[in-house]
Amino acid sequence: MIRRRSRLRLVVVQALVLALFGTLLVRLWDVQVNTGEQYAALAASQSVREIVVQPERGLIVDAMGRPLVANRTAWVVSIDRNVLRRMHEVDRVELIRRAARTVGLRPARVQAKLLDCGHPDAVRGQCWNGSPHQPVPIATDVDRAVALQILEESEDFPAVIAERTSVRDYPSPYDINAAHLLGYLSPITESELDQAREDVDRSVNGASVVGRAGIERAYDAHLRGMPGYQRVAVDAMGRVLGDDSLIEAEPGMTLVTSLDAKVQSVVERELRETIEAARQTRDRVSGRNFVADAGAVVVMEVKTGRIVAMASEPTYDPGVWVGGISAAELDRLYSADAGTPLLSRATQGQMAPGSTWKPFMTAGALTNGYPQDARLACSSSFRVGNRSFRNYESGAYGTIGFARALEVSCNTFFYRLGYDYWRRLGSDVADQGARDPLVEVAQDFGFGSLTGIDIHGEASGRIADRTWKRAYYEQMKDHYCEVAGKGRAQAGSDFQYRFAVEFCAEGYAYRAGDAVNFSIGQGDTMVTPLQLAVGYAAIANGGTLWEPRVGKAVVDHDGNVVKRIKPQAKGTVGIPKRHLRFIDESLKGVSTRGTMSWRLGGFPLDQVPLRAKTGSAEVNGKQSTSWLATYTDDYVVVMTVSQGGTGSGTSGPAVRRIWEALYGVEGDQADRSRAAIPGVVAPARLPTFGEDGSIMPPTRRGR
Repeated sequence: MIRRRSRLRLVVVQALVLALFGTLLVRLWDVQVNTGEQYAALAASQSVREIVVQPERGLIVDAMGRPLVANRTAWVVSIDRNVLRRMHEVDRVELIRRAARTVGLRPARVQAKLLDCGHPDAVRGQCWNGSPHQPVPIATDVDRAVALQILEESEDFPAVIAERTSVRDYPSPYDINAAHLLGYLSPITESELDQAREDVDRSVNGASVVGRAGIERAYDAHLRGMPGYQRVAVDAMGRVLGDDSLIEAEPGMTLVTSLDAKVQSVVERELRETIEAARQTRDRVSGRNFVADAGAVVVMEVKTGRIVAMASEPTYDPGVWVGGISAAELDRLYSADAGTPLLSRATQGQMAPGSTWKPFMTAGALTNGYPQDARLACSSSFRVGNRSFRNYESGAYGTIGFARALEVSCNTFFYRLGYDYWRRLGSDVADQGARDPLVEVAQDFGFGSLTGIDIHGEASGRIADRTWKRAYYEQMKDHYCEVAGKGRAQAGSDFQYRFAVEFCAEGYAYRAGDAVNFSIGQGDTMVTPLQLAVGYAAIANGGTLWEPRVGKAVVDHDGNVVKRIKPQAKGTVGIPKRHLRFIDESLKGVSTRGTMSWRLGGFPLDQVPLRAKTGSAEVNGKQSTSWLATYTDDYVVVMTVSQGGTGSGTSGPAVRRIWEALYGVEGDQADRSRAAIPGVVAPARLPTFGEDGSIMPPTRRGR
């Protein structure tokens, strides 16, 4: 009985074992035969990795085809943090130490580069501001031997990538800088990448760099190209085993600009040397040398608004952004002590315009009741209430007309204009709706608003009228009332206390002093050099306000013109042409017998009729700002030097040399064949490009 039961149990066990083996065999057959191909494909897909092939960014060239920004090939070493995270802590530390030693960095520096900029321990200028899914570059421009060592010893460098890639290069024809015009690049941020995905924009990816300023930003979509994709087989650690397939990257397009490298070189040199010379010159007012802390020059075509050259000081090397910028260098670029080099004084520098403002005030007066032959006193001073507003160096010229007032830059002549309109139309200081013809004409010329230049970040300037003064009062009254309430001892100085008391009581009031200051470009009104250039171009061309343009055309990598960037008129000024012609003739007098004439001795004014207006703007607590606005039928040239002195005294020699370069002037003769730009003004046609998109040599363009 017992033996029979044991035999039965054995049979049951054998049956169960056979059933399990049968089930296993069926499953193995299903996996290996029936669905084998499906699982094999899945396994293969898990061992294949898609690598983005970054496109070569498009060139930026001047109007003659000279490269301003190009590309070069460099070895870059990166670390893939996705692979790094799968490693043990000890192995991670050792890998970072080994990689750092190989590329010549400290391990702590590499660790800092691997941190996202949003991380609590991130260090500004060292952290990673790109996509978290992108390999992080830790060294750019490494020696070829170092890169090959990493590639050949890949088993010792898991997660470390060494590859040749295209990086931005600055050929600097004629040794130009043009940093504020060209701009710079930096890695795409995660939010930008998310937005690109929403917009189904395939031109960017986690490894992209994008334009952050200047031309690089304004025309980024054309310059960036289209990435390619390479599928490669990898092992469990992410190391590449072999190629699978490749979709070629599409290079970015070439941007042809209206800039001219020769003129840009002259402009940059003249600005730099003018600032250096001013710093060696004694200021008779303050008794010390001029600080000359910043400056700018704009050269623009009168009839199109195209920018030919633009310079700003202090400046920086645009190449510092290639491969990542150091924390120390980034701090310097933002530092006020270093002059805030990132700030473009040409488009973002806002300063009182001084006497360069007077031609626009003349336009306002002639359009609002004053005849061209009107005459007013140019006395040494003009009394408003209990304050005397003085002429420059208290000079007096008797009773004169508009033309002579512009030639000698008579302040008291224009004080009388401003006071007259205030007395007749706006003496009620609380009347926010009172008319002011001089304010209206300034706004008509585009001051107080953006010019519309195709470079981001320009400043709008400021028209300090009744509306602005009321808004400023509402913003600041609590502060000044608090200072006034603390008493004289707590205010810091007697002047600060009295100002606080007056501002707290009636800081909103637009008084006669505000009106007369406005009439000569002083007080709280501010303009940028670019705005002033646009305004003077409108006088020169008969009233058209052009939106300044740096871009001229976009050309694809096959040499085809994809887009022409045409000049765009913003509008026209409401000034009768006879008044604009009158102002134009008056400004010729500034060059022949006025405040600029002493700087133009021997200059061929009969061949190059130069109109000019000098300016010296007073700034509370600082030295005067030098301004000089000049133009011909072809160009307008505006120059300014902050804390640099007078317009003709400081800026005059440099502006003369710029005009000599533009018209090929030698001695007292203008030879247009020797001009910086053949024919003086660049032709409308573009440089010639080959079928591969390369720029043809100048000798083959048939200019």
